[in-house]
Amino acid sequence: MTSTFNFRRDLITRPILAWARGVMPALSQTEREAIDAGDTWWDAALFTGDPDWNELLAFPAPRLRPDEQAFLDGPVDTLCAMLDDWSMTWETRDLPPEAWAYLKRQKFFGMIIPKEYGGLGFSAFGHAEIVRKIATRSVSAAVTAMVPNSLGPGELIMKFGTQAQRDHWLPRLADGREVPAFGLTSPEAGSDAGAMVDEGVVCRGTWKGQEVLGIRLNWHKRYITLGPVCTVLGLAFKLRDPDRLLGDQEDIGITCALVPTDTAGVEIGRRHLPAFQTFQNGPNWGKDVFIPMDLVIGGAERVGQGWKMLMTALAAGRGISLPALSGAAASFSALTTGAYARVRSQFNVPIGKFEGVQERLARIAGNAYLLDAGRRLTCTGLDLGHHPSVISALLKAGATERMRVVVNDAMDVHGGKAVIEGPRNYMGSQYRAIPVGITVEGANILTRSLMVFGQGAIRAHPFLLSEILAIGEDDRAKGLADFDEVFWKHVAHAIRTGLRAWGRSWTGGAFAPTPEAGRATRFYRQMGRYSAAFALTSDIALLTLGGALKRKEMLSGRMGDILAELYFLSGALKRWEDEGRQDADFPLLQWCMDTGFATIEQRFDEVFANLPNVLAGWLLRAAILPLGPRRRGPSDRTTTACAELLLHPSATRDRLIENVYVGGKDEAVGQLIDAFERVVATQPIHDRLRAQKIRHWKDGVEQGWVTADEIATLEAADKAVAAVIAVDDFAQDGLAMRVAAEARPTMRPIWTDGVTQRPELDVEEQRTFGGVGP
Repeated sequence: MTSTFNFRRDLITRPILAWARGVMPALSQTEREAIDAGDTWWDAALFTGDPDWNELLAFPAPRLRPDEQAFLDGPVDTLCAMLDDWSMTWETRDLPPEAWAYLKRQKFFGMIIPKEYGGLGFSAFGHAEIVRKIATRSVSAAVTAMVPNSLGPGELIMKFGTQAQRDHWLPRLADGREVPAFGLTSPEAGSDAGAMVDEGVVCRGTWKGQEVLGIRLNWHKRYITLGPVCTVLGLAFKLRDPDRLLGDQEDIGITCALVPTDTAGVEIGRRHLPAFQTFQNGPNWGKDVFIPMDLVIGGAERVGQGWKMLMTALAAGRGISLPALSGAAASFSALTTGAYARVRSQFNVPIGKFEGVQERLARIAGNAYLLDAGRRLTCTGLDLGHHPSVISALLKAGATERMRVVVNDAMDVHGGKAVIEGPRNYMGSQYRAIPVGITVEGANILTRSLMVFGQGAIRAHPFLLSEILAIGEDDRAKGLADFDEVFWKHVAHAIRTGLRAWGRSWTGGAFAPTPEAGRATRFYRQMGRYSAAFALTSDIALLTLGGALKRKEMLSGRMGDILAELYFLSGALKRWEDEGRQDADFPLLQWCMDTGFATIEQRFDEVFANLPNVLAGWLLRAAILPLGPRRRGPSDRTTTACAELLLHPSATRDRLIENVYVGGKDEAVGQLIDAFERVVATQPIHDRLRAQKIRHWKDGVEQGWVTADEIATLEAADKAVAAVIAVDDFAQDGLAMRVAAEARPTMRPIWTDGVTQRPELDVEEQRTFGGVGP
């Protein structure tokens, strides 16, 4: 680097850099790998404070390819017809054998595997639509199909494996000869995967009769989906090389490997029952398991890269699978709750006409629209080749939280119908599945408070990551030069953002740039206003808190909420555009925007009130919310319009419930839809009778207001409704609890670094006594 004196760099930037080094901690290796995994996309545009809305609208609309549509209409429907969720949950505790065979035969486990390796090679959107449709029939079946295509060895092998690993494993995974699972979570390490104690030691050993270089493993994992039935286990562990067989580093770091479950020392535990969902899930252990180095994903060159692999792979589960499950629950709730609210009457009025119920119906409809919009936008980014880790995290958390709201609302509207368990209860399984989605692949609490804004501020901000790297640069001269270059760009950007945020806030966004978007144009002005406010608030929070911001989890969570709302609302605007600006759908878009804007202003208000630097909070409030939070959410008129969309057949309703599996008329959902259609068809008769002040059609018979043909139609409708509102009951002796010996919980040993937690017992005594643990 040149030593020529530079006034700005040496007299102004240098002391600023010294200050920054004191307040900004260096990135840990784990943080660096998490940030390096994946990339940015529309989240980066939002962080600029001035997103190009024409760019958003220019992204291609998600579309199913012909082969994907054929698969959805053929094998997916066939699979769904095989499933009986009540029987699976309360009788067999598993998918039917024919469903397992069909999943393998039709390559459901190979949806993401390229066709050249025998897979289906589906797009992210195709993958998501398939999982979504199956989930409207059975969450357990959807989880079974989705796990091999999300966080599993398949994706890791495709992205990081050697060519030999791809050639051997991918065809076997695609056709179901191998059933995969991935072992990440352990008792000691949940969200903090870096705390895992599962260990591998590089050594020489015997594999298939030959002495080779490999790894000796000891581990204990739990909550492993497909674990009880898997034939190959993807395993994450910390690798050590005490004898320096691979190089000069002893603690190599988190590594991922493939472990065939028939390998000596592997023990597959018994099953967990996650909220009474019946997908296969359970613990597993390994004691002195030796594998060759060839089974490390990517080979010896990829040791220590496991955390990066996992963060990259999580984008599929967070960005595709769990939002698909959430979208399924929302659309299913919209279908069933709207229909039930139409056929179920109280005080001789459909309950869907009561305004209290309409609030819930509107929230179901609006969230179903919004959730699917965010999911579709993310699939577009994934299919364009992006791997947006921050978007995937905020989408997973936001989608599953909205699923919780929607399903709870559906339960409330259904009342006792959804409380009483039995084959007639089509909501019970969706309700029990809520905590599964909330918890897995990054618990929502930590995802919201640590990841979305915490990583997003670093990864998606136009300048912050470059500044942090310059601060941590070992070469001080280079660090100063890099920091000088990027810091002043950041300053100029911050000034522009501040002026933009202030101007747009004080004018109500009147002059914010917008695309020509018809009735939705005004929403873009507000989005531009809030995006600028978000960018300014991010800079001020980072300036005043520095590295302490990541410990301010409540503030970080609120900022993450704002980013998530901006992203979901971007998806809603794009969906409305992609679907041809349907006027009939506009109440849904209005509900989404009004709800989102109210949330955004509320979160800004909370951030300003809780910034440790009171002056900064006051200045931000004056610039961004000069009159305080003004948004109150959707109007009653909008709420009623959204609710009515679920109560009547229409193209809008069809778009909301697209690809929800209904089943035959001998099944609960099929019976509901049949009753709904009959009630709608007979409505003109009821309207005619009501005009004559006749309360019940049977009274109209006596007065001659109903024809013989209409009597038959009305009787059939009443019979259909009676079948729908009925609930199940059981004989007392049929409910007697019979706990089989094999169903009783048994204590099993837990191995930690090869030492049991009952050291006073030898190994055989451990196994006889039962030890401790699941």
